Amino acid sequence: MAAVVLVATRLLRGSGCWSGSRLRFGPSAYRRFSSGGAYPNIPLSSPLPGVPKPVFASVDGQEKFETKVTTLDNGLHVASQNKFGQFCTVGSKYCCGASTARFDSKDEILLTLEKHGGICDCQTSRDTTMYAVSADSKGLDTVVGLLADVVLQPRLTDEEVEMTRMAVQFELEDLNLRPDPEPLLTEMIHEAAYRENTVGLHRFCPTENIAKINREVLHSYLRNYYTPDRMVLAGVGVEHEHLVDCAQKYLLGVQPAWGSAEAVDVDRSVAQYTGGIAKLERDMSNVSLGPTPIPELTHIMVGLESCSFLEEDFIPFAVLNMMMGGGGSFSAGGPGKGMFSRLYLNVLNRHHWMYNATSYHHSYEDTGLLCIHASADPRQVREMVEIITKEFILMGGTVDTVELERAKTQLTSMLMMNLESRPVIFEDVGRQVLATRSRKLPHELCTLIRNVKPEDVKRVASKMLRGKPAVAALGDLTDLPTYEHIQTALSSKDGRLPRTYRLFR
Repeated sequence: MAAVVLVATRLLRGSGCWSGSRLRFGPSAYRRFSSGGAYPNIPLSSPLPGVPKPVFASVDGQEKFETKVTTLDNGLHVASQNKFGQFCTVGSKYCCGASTARFDSKDEILLTLEKHGGICDCQTSRDTTMYAVSADSKGLDTVVGLLADVVLQPRLTDEEVEMTRMAVQFELEDLNLRPDPEPLLTEMIHEAAYRENTVGLHRFCPTENIAKINREVLHSYLRNYYTPDRMVLAGVGVEHEHLVDCAQKYLLGVQPAWGSAEAVDVDRSVAQYTGGIAKLERDMSNVSLGPTPIPELTHIMVGLESCSFLEEDFIPFAVLNMMMGGGGSFSAGGPGKGMFSRLYLNVLNRHHWMYNATSYHHSYEDTGLLCIHASADPRQVREMVEIITKEFILMGGTVDTVELERAKTQLTSMLMMNLESRPVIFEDVGRQVLATRSRKLPHELCTLIRNVKPEDVKRVASKMLRGKPAVAALGDLTDLPTYEHIQTALSSKDGRLPRTYRLFR
């Protein structure tokens, strides 16, 4: 113990026994440009004298950030975005099988990707299906060849189709059992908003149709919808000329597994917004992730038609959605999580009995839907619906400059943060080129966001409020107001539901 104290004392005093060491302590060891005795009167906001002027990296031209697009002879669009790094992300809007003419199983496909450090991903939405591969840029030729073989030469054996049926059955059962109601509510609000047309059709396969899935049905779908003019091969972190060469090598003049017959049953109808209500009575009292059940809740989603992502009003609607914000009553975080958004300030902070209030904006090529999802005890459903309708009415009122600037800053921050990820850039390139044959760059979108004025938000909200509402309800719906009452509330000046009188309760 005494030895430890002695060593510590020598260190603090700068004893001469350490003079031969590289370590220096005491006054002689002070850094030259510290806040110590060398420059005691220079504030942190001023540069220190004698320090060389910093040299920052600069961009020598805007062309490195441009998205290049080439259309092949068969109508396939090839788009690329160069990006620094060893790895690239390449993919397209494809339908994939577990085995192909060149690969006997999905294990062989994964083994081929692993040789280039690659991983694969599949995402599907109401309007697109996306398959992507992230791998070393040196393996671009192999990756494009694999993607082409997967989409054009799938075997679709009886065993694979049967496994697919089982997977679909499991996902449907999981959808109905999971405690998170958002996927099911999203399905229901689209069904109510676009009754029996386009994006209002079932995204999930109905149970009675599972047995109808077979090789002929899949080939018919591929023949009609997976044509070159409906596809985009996108790449991030690759040279555009190299990607075009690979596309011409593997995707041009190749006979697909379903033959060369022309597409005949392509549905090109435009989405027709109808409005309406979709209800599902369900006992939510025993929903639980563990031994302790979650409180019984009734979930309501109210929506109105907005606009497509091709219209100029898309950006004001995106700002409006960010301004509404919201979340769960137990969400952690601060202002960066939207704690100063309207649904937090006006709803969750004032009504402790509401468990959730969140704004969503779904936008497609020919339509859009802005909706609010709320959850509360079944006995307070009517009051909850009235709070939602009031918030919709307030959208068309005065827009505070501070909250608008906060929403625009948060939207810009979210946009730029997401575009730091290579797979997100890939998805953005693919979606924009698929819809518009070009891509708006991030700085263009940021300029559009900054140019949104309070009158723009008020204008799009007022236009939206003139339409019919779409309503989705899940849980105990005993006290749910009628659709006509909800529509009347959204047409009023204050958003209040019509009063109802009961002789007996």
